[in-house]
Amino acid sequence: MSAFTGNEIAYLQGRRLGRLATVGADGTPHAVPVGFRVDPRTDAIEVGGRNLAASKKFRDLRDRPRAAFVVDDLETTDPWRPRGVEIRGRAETYEQGGERFGEGWDAAWIRIVPERIVAWGLDADPFAGANSRSVGSPADGR
Repeated sequence: MSAFTGNEIAYLQGRRLGRLATVGADGTPHAVPVGFRVDPRTDAIEVGGRNLAASKKFRDLRDRPRAAFVVDDLETTDPWRPRGVEIRGRAETYEQGGERFGEGWDAAWIRIVPERIVAWGLDADPFAGANSRSVGSPADGR
């Protein structure tokens, strides 16, 4: 069983830019826009880009492997209809293999394994409340 709903996977696959939040050594949060892809086979978000291994976000996650990742937009502005997905979970950093994901990806890449997913505006009215749930990691055998 997938951690993501079908609507969440379709939404994420239709987007290219998300925001990754990490925490620095001094406890200061750091949020940056990043390129990503969703892998529904492994229920993970894969993040990449240029010079990733030298970035603060990569160092933060290597030292403190917890992340939050948000993809959102406005379906319409009249009426106002926000929608999006937030993923919180364990981050894994890799120094090799990212270039296989496509143009603009260096060797280094990040995998975010969801533990909590919050979605809004995808399955229901965005103001009716979010679809919020805890999910296990693939290693949990869910």
